[in-house]
Amino acid sequence: MATDLIEVNPENPSEDVIERAAAAVRRGEVVAIPTESLYTLVADPLNLHAVGLVFAAKGREAQRSLPLIVSSSFMAEDLSKDLSARFTLLTRRFWPGPLSIIVPASSKVPLKVTGNTGRLAVRQSRAKIASALVEWLDQPLISTSANLSGQPTCRSGIEAFAMLDGRVNLVVDGGLCNGPGNTTVDITEPYWRIIREGAISEKEIAECLKVS
Repeated sequence: MATDLIEVNPENPSEDVIERAAAAVRRGEVVAIPTESLYTLVADPLNLHAVGLVFAAKGREAQRSLPLIVSSSFMAEDLSKDLSARFTLLTRRFWPGPLSIIVPASSKVPLKVTGNTGRLAVRQSRAKIASALVEWLDQPLISTSANLSGQPTCRSGIEAFAMLDGRVNLVVDGGLCNGPGNTTVDITEPYWRIIREGAISEKEIAECLKVS
């Protein structure tokens, strides 16, 4: 596979670049794009062939789940079931932003995407390229770190290209990502818990959820 590299202004991505990336996703291909904190691989989560290509690109075990980015809390709700009030509280306070929320997945999400767990991590990104791509396609996208499993995450397009050349179809180079990582919170159990603390602190999450 030949990997293409195209440069883009991350704060004002051209329509041509978004359209090209969207066309690749529609074809079932895998694309690397910048987000707030790192480069991520995006693909169509409802296309099982594309899902398999993401696992292959990363060399990732099929038992691992794949996070999704969405354009709104409504899109996330459509991918979920049995949501608690915590979901609404968290999304109103922190989305779009660096918070991934683990929720029970609905039947429309392929079990393979959830790592056969039936749970799903969803996030609304505020990165211009990621949000523009999701809105252009009007569908959720897989969003997992653009690196080989076990290797450091890539924070520039050149790093992503060097690591994944021949493994993905396209790298959208938006320069350097240097923001703090995402926080991940699991709300699928009776008691919420932090899986990974990043840009949003556990204290901020607790304050937001103290009424729930």
